[in-house]
Amino acid sequence: MAVLDGSHGAADAGDPVGAALSKIIRVLPEHVGRPAATMARHASAAPDRGAVRPATATTSALVDAVAVQHRVNIGYRSQAGGQWAEDVDPWAVVVRHGRWYLLCYSHRASAVRAYRIDRIQSVTAGNERFRAPEDLDYVDLLEQHLGAGWEFETRVVFEAPPDEVGPYVTPPMGRLGLAADGARCVLTGSTSNPAMYAGEWLAAIPIAFHVEGGPELRAAVAAVAARMTAALAAPDLAD
Repeated sequence: MAVLDGSHGAADAGDPVGAALSKIIRVLPEHVGRPAATMARHASAAPDRGAVRPATATTSALVDAVAVQHRVNIGYRSQAGGQWAEDVDPWAVVVRHGRWYLLCYSHRASAVRAYRIDRIQSVTAGNERFRAPEDLDYVDLLEQHLGAGWEFETRVVFEAPPDEVGPYVTPPMGRLGLAADGARCVLTGSTSNPAMYAGEWLAAIPIAFHVEGGPELRAAVAAVAARMTAALAAPDLAD
């Protein structure tokens, strides 16, 4: 069940995961292998359309660098199309909801960063060693940094306290804190895609809010509002 849940190809004998699962089932004791084989034949899984699997060579190079704690230079392309190269200390590779991330210390930003591995264009090994922080929960640290370090700043004030807004906010949107008046809350972070932030994330929150910044997010919200307003206009039925 765990394999089927993790890979929709597990039920396909022609898929590498499915072929490997078939081999494992064949060597299991009969009382375990028989129900497992039945499960594999008759259960199926829909693919996770949000999952993005990065290049194997890129991922392997980063995992090797994590293992030996060697600094690397990466070439990155953001969702908005921005490109840059930088030296990073790779701390961990974390898989979250079908997407692979590199959690690292960025020497360009002098801060911790989380980068999508499928957007890393190149990896060049360096000779400098580093020591990753010990006793860290890298999964939790990734969650904290998914909404930080991108090109466009975001700041949204909600007309409700954090406990009401919190269920609608995911880590990539930023950090939620109490406003100075104690009755409202403020979401601060950054994004590489203001249009997605406005049209998919903010538009889905059923709580009144005001976008204070940055200018890119304000423009994206205005574009969404104009499109929704136009959708309510009477259709032009003239020939």
